[in-house]
Amino acid sequence: MADYTWSFSSLKEFQQCPRKYYECRVLKNFTFKETEATIYGKEVHTALEEYVRDGKPLLKNYERFKAQVDALIEIPGQKLCEYEMGLTRDKKPCDFKDENRWVRGIADLIIIDGDTAFIIDYKTGSNKYPDTKQLRLMALMVFEHFPEVNHVKAGLLFLMHETFITDEYKREDKDLSWAIFEKALSRLDNSYDSDVWLPSPTPLCRWCPVSSCEFNQ
Repeated sequence: MADYTWSFSSLKEFQQCPRKYYECRVLKNFTFKETEATIYGKEVHTALEEYVRDGKPLLKNYERFKAQVDALIEIPGQKLCEYEMGLTRDKKPCDFKDENRWVRGIADLIIIDGDTAFIIDYKTGSNKYPDTKQLRLMALMVFEHFPEVNHVKAGLLFLMHETFITDEYKREDKDLSWAIFEKALSRLDNSYDSDVWLPSPTPLCRWCPVSSCEFNQ
């Protein structure tokens, strides 16, 4: 079986287009070019991390998010900012950079309160198509890294829209949660094993960084 590391974002990219995944993630022939939106998103994440973790005052540009984040700070429990987690292929907890890692991810904010954990992912983009599977994967990692946690309350916080999309997960339902990712992971395994990476052409191909692809005109 192929040896690779995946994350929610890389698996989603593979599902969108295996060719793009292969060229960008495996061969690294093309790199993602940062936009004003992605740069702004990183700046907001850093500002909120330092505000929650260190109490560093928010700059004027980010004060609009203060009330939303203060509501999270009021939740009792240990607060872990930009928390890195990894799992081995047998779903055992490991370091984010462990050479045996299989899947990994970074949670913007985790709050541990007894047997309950809160997971929050900050979003600075559109709230039009929220995808809570990212929260589900984070919950699965939290269950392995924090054996005392049996219940996860998670949310996508769309800061610009003051929208909070929530979901909840239980330790007893771990197998059902993993099953949601199995089909995509099986396809990814097959592509690595067969070295076949078919393109998935869409009208968005013109904005793809893989300029060598026949569908990128």
